[in-house]
Amino acid sequence: MRKKIIIGTRSSKLALWQAEFVKAELQKLYPGINVELNKIKTTGDKILDVPLAKVGGKGLFVKEIEEALLREEADIAVHSMKDVPTEFPDGLHLAVICKREDPRDVLISRIQGSGFEIRNFKSIPHKAKIGTSSLRRSCQLLNIRPDLIIEQLRGNVDTRIRKLDEGRYDAIILAAAGAKRLGLGNRITEFLSFEVSLPAIGQGAIGIECRKHDEFINKLILPLNHAETAICVSAERAFLKKLEGGCQVPIAAHAVFENTDSISLDGLVGSITGDRIIRGNKKGSISDAEKIGIELAEDILLRGARAILNEVYGR
Repeated sequence: MRKKIIIGTRSSKLALWQAEFVKAELQKLYPGINVELNKIKTTGDKILDVPLAKVGGKGLFVKEIEEALLREEADIAVHSMKDVPTEFPDGLHLAVICKREDPRDVLISRIQGSGFEIRNFKSIPHKAKIGTSSLRRSCQLLNIRPDLIIEQLRGNVDTRIRKLDEGRYDAIILAAAGAKRLGLGNRITEFLSFEVSLPAIGQGAIGIECRKHDEFINKLILPLNHAETAICVSAERAFLKKLEGGCQVPIAAHAVFENTDSISLDGLVGSITGDRIIRGNKKGSISDAEKIGIELAEDILLRGARAILNEVYGR
């Protein structure tokens, strides 16, 4: 047995929490093992003054880590699943998806006295400034509340909350999973329902990527795979892949187990301004998870999503 494993990770607080989580799980399984972190700066970490949708390209938060895997400077890469493209470089694959944390988005407003300045989504004032860098979130919010002023918000979770507290925004939208993992659950004003904000593909799940042919590593990390999460995320990712989606377009999907052998997948594609959202749902057997994702994408494309995607990509 190899005594040392190197994890490739981004160096943000949240990325390090995820890498340390995987490290601790591996050390529980294999007490003698030495696990080290190789902190890598990705393109997405370097470009902080431009909206992600304008940076373009896929894999903004994973490309450099994948290159480290291929150069054998890391044995595994730990990612937020929502950052992982649906295509992998030759020789690499997604080997494990860990158990998902809360997949919802949350509203965070400033603390005032013993409560929150804005108590919930319904009580957001007219023309309030909402901070988010996600087209998926802004599209859904504007669809319900076209009066809202959506302002770009990049940076790690701490930075985003600091900017809110400095008064640059009336409220911000984040992923529940990130806030909870960083011990910031007390800052959550409200968990947003899927009707208000359907999550990003794979939101709340941690993925582990490695070299396909490294049998030792593949076998080593397999016990960290959570079957139910992996099935749900595979349906969501099949939906995204069929739509050829990147971060330039508002796409959302979330799958849940209906019972032990079937899943239900909700998905949507929206226009950037939020004036049009095409939603759909597909149910089926867990053995057909990817097929369900593809069929839902085809259904939504036929009902108007293709026109929206063509506009966004300027075809």
